Amino acid sequence: MPAMRVTLGQLTAFEAVARLGSFSSAARELFVTQPAVSKKIRLLQEEVGLPLLEQVGKRIYLTEAGRLLLDVSRDWLETWARFEQSVADLQGLKQGRLRIAVVTTSKYFIPRVLGQFCERYPGIDVAMEVINRDRLLERLARNEDDLYIMGVPPANLDIDSEPLIGNPLVVVAPASHPLAKRSRIRFAELANQMFLLREHGSGTRIAIERVFEEKQTPLNVKMELGSNEAIKQAVAGGLGLAIMSRHAVTPLAGSNQIVELNVQGFPIKRHWYVVTPRGKQLSVVAQTFLEFLRTHIKLLEPA
Repeated sequence: MPAMRVTLGQLTAFEAVARLGSFSSAARELFVTQPAVSKKIRLLQEEVGLPLLEQVGKRIYLTEAGRLLLDVSRDWLETWARFEQSVADLQGLKQGRLRIAVVTTSKYFIPRVLGQFCERYPGIDVAMEVINRDRLLERLARNEDDLYIMGVPPANLDIDSEPLIGNPLVVVAPASHPLAKRSRIRFAELANQMFLLREHGSGTRIAIERVFEEKQTPLNVKMELGSNEAIKQAVAGGLGLAIMSRHAVTPLAGSNQIVELNVQGFPIKRHWYVVTPRGKQLSVVAQTFLEFLRTHIKLLEPA
């Protein structure tokens, strides 16, 4: 069988379509036209000799050959990216692409580190996905990014994790709440309060439920909300109390709409972690960012 003549551009287009499930989305990510992506996929399928994708309605599915090629493509593209960045590093350059995924709460501090990093290394192109924990775990399982930032590393995935910065959880209430004027509030008194929480699967919620279970204290959930901003506004509106990362509370602190309560046992001490699949060989760019992160993130430790 003659050797296949497959190009880097074809593999890149195929991986993007397979990952995003859309030719148009892949075209936007690659900054090319949709017909250009379709042509690359067509030529790749002709070279392989088997269909790689099939479309049912508006959805795109991988064939058996497509699933095999996707694994090969990801390994090959990652190896090539490492080679390109190693060459750039040997030339004394810091350039390339950095792809990171972070859970939504970390958006309050990670962009500040990224801003300093991009200022120092203007040649590095950064793509940051700000998503909820479930979607981040999906990306982690598929090894789609260089680094992942989250509050509770998963126990069911083969990963390496490193604590970066404190992530204290605090109890917040409307400024007009009766507990706002008290000090040394007993933990047991929280059983009488209604709480606003993130959705099931959220790292913060996992930690909260664990603490209440350890204290054998009922956790009364009045409402589930999909973002920290929504929770803060609901607390300010008097709908209940919340337990949040102090990183997330700080932006509203100056408004005097919500206050941090002095509850025994709080803040709950947690950390933010940087996570990678176990044994993953980081690119030069990813390693450069990780070292920068270790050095600079301590400056953002909440009071």
